[in-house]
Formats: sequence, structure tokens, C-alpha cells
Amino acid sequence: MNDDPQHHDLSSEASDLRIATFRLARRMRTQRAVDSMSDGQFAVLAGLFIHGPHTLTQLADRERVSAPAMNRTVNCLQDGGYISRSADESDGRKVVIELTDSGRAVVDETARRRDAWVEEALAELSPAERGVLAEAAALMQRIVAR
Repeated sequence: MNDDPQHHDLSSEASDLRIATFRLARRMRTQRAVDSMSDGQFAVLAGLFIHGPHTLTQLADRERVSAPAMNRTVNCLQDGGYISRSADESDGRKVVIELTDSGRAVVDETARRRDAWVEEALAELSPAERGVLAEAAALMQRIVAR
């Protein structure tokens, strides 16, 4: 057991940051264009939006799920018209998954709603508080990038 007060402070700060980050992310996830779409399904759409077409295996690796689980997600998204599958031009055994216009529209609208929610929350803060959050955002990006 570590009785060092500095360790306790760091542990408490880590816990506070984890809880606040989780609660913020959970609240932000409620701002979505399609209420029936799961977070996992939206993550696949967002990944395709940002990184372009993928194979099923690449999507499963990116989202850290099994290929069968990703196949179920992709099937739901395809049934909804949000993605399409086509044969890979260089290897006909592979299938390439990409966004449809409807899928892009869901990502765009969800991002717009989330940005609007955050903007509304920021408007209630003082300029100094917004500055603190801007610094925190930069630090969080640095932590994530390591």
C-alpha cells in the first residue's frame, strides 16, 4: 500500500478525471441523429468517415471486436442503408465496406448535434473557464496520443 500523500492526490485526480470524462462522453453520446443506432454502430460509421473504406477484418481490428461481432454490426448498418459492400478490386475474395450518402449524413448530423450541445454548455461558462477547458482538451489530446 502506498501511503505517500502525493500518490493519493494523483490517484484521486485520476479517478476524478476518469469519472468526469466518462460522464461527459456518455452525455454527449445521447446527441445523435439516429436514436436507435448503437454506440458501436455509430463508431463504425465514424471510423469509415474518418479513415475511408475498410475490409471487415480491418474494421474489427480498429474497433477491437471479433470478426463475427463486426459482421453483425455491418449487417445492421447495411440493412439500414448506411454502408455498402463491394468486392475488392485487387483481391476478389475480400469485401470492401464504405459509407453511403445516408451514412455520411448520419455522421454529419450527429457531429453537428454534439458540437451544438457542447457549444451551448460552453456558452454558460466564463471566458476563463472556457480557457481552462481549452487547455484541458489539448492535454487530453496529448495523453491520448501517447
